[in-house]
Amino acid sequence: MSVSIIEFIVFRPSLRPTLAGQLLLFQLTVILLVLTAVAGLSLAQSAAVFDAEQGRRVTQLAESLASTDLVRGRLPEPAPAQTLAPQIQADLERWQVSSVTVANAEGKVVASTNPLLIGTYLPLGDGVLDGRGWRGEIDLGGRTELVGQAPVLSEERLGMQLGVAVVGQEVPSLAELLVEATPTLLLYLGVASVLGVAGSWLLTRRIKRQTFGMEPREIAGLAEHREAMLYGIAEGVIAVDVQHRVTLVNDVGRRLLDLPDGAVGRTLDNLDLTGRLRDVLSGTVTGSDQVVLQGNRVLVVNRMPVEKDGRPLGAVATLRDRTELAQLERDLGSFRSTAEALRAQAHEFDNKLHTISGLIQIGEQDEVVRYIDALNRHRQSLDLSIGEPIRDKAIAALLMAKSAQASERQVRLEVVEGSKLSPLSAEDSADVGTVLGNLMDNAVEAAAGNQGPLPIAAEAWVAVEIVESQEAVHITVTDSGPGVPPETAEEVFAHGFTTKAAAGEHGIGLALTRLVCEHHGGGVHVANTADGARFTATLPLLTPARPLTTAEEPT
Repeated sequence: MSVSIIEFIVFRPSLRPTLAGQLLLFQLTVILLVLTAVAGLSLAQSAAVFDAEQGRRVTQLAESLASTDLVRGRLPEPAPAQTLAPQIQADLERWQVSSVTVANAEGKVVASTNPLLIGTYLPLGDGVLDGRGWRGEIDLGGRTELVGQAPVLSEERLGMQLGVAVVGQEVPSLAELLVEATPTLLLYLGVASVLGVAGSWLLTRRIKRQTFGMEPREIAGLAEHREAMLYGIAEGVIAVDVQHRVTLVNDVGRRLLDLPDGAVGRTLDNLDLTGRLRDVLSGTVTGSDQVVLQGNRVLVVNRMPVEKDGRPLGAVATLRDRTELAQLERDLGSFRSTAEALRAQAHEFDNKLHTISGLIQIGEQDEVVRYIDALNRHRQSLDLSIGEPIRDKAIAALLMAKSAQASERQVRLEVVEGSKLSPLSAEDSADVGTVLGNLMDNAVEAAAGNQGPLPIAAEAWVAVEIVESQEAVHITVTDSGPGVPPETAEEVFAHGFTTKAAAGEHGIGLALTRLVCEHHGGGVHVANTADGARFTATLPLLTPARPLTTAEEPT
């Protein structure tokens, strides 16, 4: 970086005038411009007043001079200057004018207070030689005068013009008019300067309060830093005012919320946002790390109100995309669910081995055979109820694992007669497993939490029905739980509640269920039954179900 650039960046800003100085200079410039305009108008007005007042005066004086008997009697004589000179000189001093002149009928000056004019011809106005008066500006002896010219008419011969009487007043120059108007202009300048300085000081104080005492260059730097920060972070940021109008949103926030380019200035109600997201951004729903769904994304929203001197200004919310993290959580949940199912099966297997070992130790070999036959029939019944209709191995394994988990929690899990599912593609099978697993987990949790006293604990149950059509899989999970509160039935998926919502617990299991269903172009909804709640999900298949191979055909 060169020295000149460093000087400009580091030292030049300190030489710039402050906001107060800039406003003062601006006000003084405006005052000077106004005063210049006022001076011009004042000079023009003074010139107009001089022309009107002095024009009437010199015209009246010229008519008075032309009507005197001395001028009428002496003008026809051969040398009238000797007798008229004392009279016109007296009139000059008495009237306080610049010149008094008398010319003959041809316009030749015969007498004048300016000796240089005698013998010269006057520039006469239109109609003066025809007996009419005239006033205007003419050049007399090297100076411009406003003159009144009046014809001198004979008393003896009616209509005969003897000459012209002229009275003139010198026209003041612009400098003289300005000097004359100086006291008034100085008064205007003083008053305007005081008002301007006071106004600038008051305006500066007001602006200082509104800008928190920062200078314009500091505000500009702050705005540049804010833009760099907002558009450089990986999280979405959206700000709203007290009327819930969007005042700021960065590119990440616009992308996460699918907002149009003209979103700034519009209210939250006018944007395509889910009800849950609107409630969080408007402050209806409070709390940190609120999980919401927007489109096909799972977002975590943190809203912070903004206040200044106890006055609310709005709120700023940060948005984090947890879609990929939710997918990882879903996969991790599948592994956790599998591990839990294996643990339950291992626990059940240990109990059965302990039973067989005990029977052998007490010598009940026949009872051992009967016990093993009963276990074998139970296994075959599971194969008939799950393995036969459900031909997708991953889904069948999931059902058997969930059956073991439910049995451990004293919940009876059954597959409704008529269920059927052909082998699916890997992606469809994974998504069907996600939806089915989440719905069964919520159903088992609800049924287990709603069990009665021990004598009737076996009444807790969950029924699963899986039906496939040519292009979609329909899953229905019914439980004997408490059901879903009617006031949350429509929003349970958007809010990310589980079936434990009545107890005030929250999650994203059902939210992910809806997200997966909508990703396939399907949906999920809930309804209460006489026994509990029924969740129904529809997943259109991305790949049509494949037919069974010979090895997969039931024997």
